[in-house]
Amino acid sequence: MRAVTTSSDSVPDSVSVDVVLPCLDEAEALPWVLERIPPGWRALVVDNGSTDGSARIARALGARVVHEERRGFGAACHAGLTAATADIVCFCDCDASLDPADLVPFVREVVAGEADLVLGRRRPQSLGAWPLHARAGNLALTRLLRRRTGLRLHDLGPLRAARREALLALGLTDRRSGYPLEMVVHAADTGWRITEHDVPYHPRTGASKVTGTWRGTWQAVRDMSRVLAEAGTATEKGVRA
Repeated sequence: MRAVTTSSDSVPDSVSVDVVLPCLDEAEALPWVLERIPPGWRALVVDNGSTDGSARIARALGARVVHEERRGFGAACHAGLTAATADIVCFCDCDASLDPADLVPFVREVVAGEADLVLGRRRPQSLGAWPLHARAGNLALTRLLRRRTGLRLHDLGPLRAARREALLALGLTDRRSGYPLEMVVHAADTGWRITEHDVPYHPRTGASKVTGTWRGTWQAVRDMSRVLAEAGTATEKGVRA
């Protein structure tokens, strides 16, 4: 396992933070990921049908385990959001490709009122961290997003932070790979201040369920493209009304 780093930033003790970790067969990665949750924050591991004992491991390591039977990244993320009770909710992949400790400055920015949604721009730390097809799909989607919203974002990665009540008010409906994009589109349409910061991105532990193959990447791009199309239609109806 790679060396860990620590953050010198802190978050006021009065602010509660839940970290939603969508999980499907991540038994190997869970110990490191949960070890990196900042002190005082709560880990919500959303088990999406694991068969490798992930839920048992997460519970033994002190995380709260939420079960979501509907398969899908969005289904897992939203189950975690609805189960959360903290002031701030963060999202992070559960495969050890991203460090939950990197969320500390994100939360500080939200708490300070400098941003409503903070996103992580993934910066690969090795050639194998982010496959070419996954990068290409992400680039195409960020360009479509820029055209749709005007946001000059570079990534639609999973590391993010926002206030729980505001996230719930967005009324997100996608339960597949389009969930992260739908969050950004709805937030932009609502007038949220959205910022983006670089974060290290490492090779994941275990096999990817989505972007590890061309087929998985294509499915994710298709889901997100549908979200953009539906959001555009909804906006046009609102203008005509």
